[in-house]
Amino acid sequence: MKPFSKLLFLTLIGFHILQTLHSQPVPKDFINPPAEFSVMPFWFWNDTLKDEEIIRQIADFEEHGVYGFVIHPRIGLPENIKWLSPEMIQFMKTAIEEASKRNMFVVLYDEGMYPSGSSGGQVVARNPQHAARGLARIELNPGELLKLPDRANLITVIDRNEKGKVAIIEQPSGGVIRGLHYIGEGGSHPAEETHPAGDILNPEAVASFMELVYETYAKEFGSYFGNTVIGIFTDEPSPLGRGSEKGIVPGNGALLPQINRILGYDFTPFLADLWYDDLPESGKHRTDYYRAVNICLEENFFRPLGNWCRDHSIALMGHPAGSMDIGAEEYFQVPGQDLVWRYVEPGPKALEGQHSTMAKCAASAMVHQGLRRNSNELYGAYGHNLTRSEMEWLADWCFVRGQNLLFPHAFYYSVRGPRVDERPPDVGPNAIWWKNYKSYADACRRLSWINTDSKQICNLAILCEANMLPFETAKICYRNQRDFNYLEIRHLWEDSLVDESGIHIKGMDYKALIIDSLSYMPDQAIPFLKKLAANGRLIIRKDSQYSQVIKDALITDSAEEFVNAIDKLSEPDIILKPVSKNIRYRHVAKGKDHFYLFFNEESGNVTTKITTVVTGKRQWLNPQTAEAVSAKKNENVKFNPYELKILRISP
Repeated sequence: MKPFSKLLFLTLIGFHILQTLHSQPVPKDFINPPAEFSVMPFWFWNDTLKDEEIIRQIADFEEHGVYGFVIHPRIGLPENIKWLSPEMIQFMKTAIEEASKRNMFVVLYDEGMYPSGSSGGQVVARNPQHAARGLARIELNPGELLKLPDRANLITVIDRNEKGKVAIIEQPSGGVIRGLHYIGEGGSHPAEETHPAGDILNPEAVASFMELVYETYAKEFGSYFGNTVIGIFTDEPSPLGRGSEKGIVPGNGALLPQINRILGYDFTPFLADLWYDDLPESGKHRTDYYRAVNICLEENFFRPLGNWCRDHSIALMGHPAGSMDIGAEEYFQVPGQDLVWRYVEPGPKALEGQHSTMAKCAASAMVHQGLRRNSNELYGAYGHNLTRSEMEWLADWCFVRGQNLLFPHAFYYSVRGPRVDERPPDVGPNAIWWKNYKSYADACRRLSWINTDSKQICNLAILCEANMLPFETAKICYRNQRDFNYLEIRHLWEDSLVDESGIHIKGMDYKALIIDSLSYMPDQAIPFLKKLAANGRLIIRKDSQYSQVIKDALITDSAEEFVNAIDKLSEPDIILKPVSKNIRYRHVAKGKDHFYLFFNEESGNVTTKITTVVTGKRQWLNPQTAEAVSAKKNENVKFNPYELKILRISP
């Protein structure tokens, strides 16, 4: 080697050694996370199925960075393929076996088609008494004899004094589920078959549903449970079914003892308050009843499904019907939610209203139950005009709130005829961006990896009920970069430690608890709230009905007072200069690293300096390419509209 060449060679080697010593290599699991963190799309099986086409589409998924899927029998199947028929089971085996060969993952869907709980009408076909039922009223004129509708039972007759008498009855709700077959295929919107909904408040009907579906899956695919088949998806179960008769209220006579136990008093004399609002406590009684019915649904439907899945080494996945239904999430091994019908979009809907709470609902349930994953079924019925950038925005909206498993809705097996318009859009192989889908799928996999098996850095909780999550104080927290979780009120006495330093549950240490709005206050909660208040760790909005009930609480009257009260209890985790209401953030510790997700959720450009409590080597990670750029302290960070950035800090 010539002297000059040798010198150059040694110089380059030395530079490489220095670079290795002082650089911050990107974690290999961030570059290429395990397949379990893949998006897992709903795969609509909605036309004539063929083994070779199933295998071809699975290979296409894998090529585009998708390593799992939900098998979802869907409207459009031919008549000869019925729900859980031998033909359908055989096609499911084809898909599961192919996924197993490719080390991909499968989630089974528990209904044909939805809402869950009927087994494609088989539950009611077995026993007509297992059709969904509800409560109704019949107003009686003086001296009038009561005539009951067919298959109805009298619960009670309530004398409302001068307001007259009213009979409370139970009867079939008339609710249905969507079926798997078109009734003919003429026109762009052909009629669909329907089936009677099952009575998912009735433990016997639920047991029949589980025998028909869950036990069938165990018999046919049990050898794949816990490896290829990782879960069963239950979808927005409804006690009344779809399209129930007007004026029907969920419940029945057999449910009343359970309702009375939950409420601690006999509700029978107040049943009329479910329809009338002319007595001082009518509103309270109605709120009590619906709270109790939701708990009955948790105990009678979600609990047996969750226990069965746990005992069979798979996860109950899917979601309850409501965006605020955190109580039902207790029985899911993967708590989930459902982002459909443009519930959330850039703008006010991202921060306001019941649906703005759903991502934190599932993520908080995961944290407080000590689970690894939580999910969101997203994009359903967002329309053909859904764009790639909007699709990414919705995913980032979920990730920055702590979600780590996405079920895109949906990949279509077929878009022939009316199928293309059934629940648009197709966000997979038939989308215009499919050729570039892998960058989106890879980004989701990396963000899911960051949010899994990591510790959320957060010391603030907002108190909530099983079916009601406040969003006003949550909005202030988001816009002021104060991360939080929703804490269901039962945790105060069930499984947390409350002391002078705050609330401790599943590795989380909350220095402050916020009360925004609640519909009721259980007696069990009062001693714990008083302890928090006595130690200056309870913050209550001034307009909350509890602001004058619990002494020593910090009462706040404005967003500024609220943020100041939080800051007195703990220093901010990050500071933006200048401040920005656009930026949402999440901070997790994973191994020795700290990861920050910063998301410009709104449409304006943002330039700011970001100060973090954590110090160390800093780098920006690109979620779509895994490329890294060194980050400097006190640098101006520019966010384009709707841009998500990842900051990694290593010791």
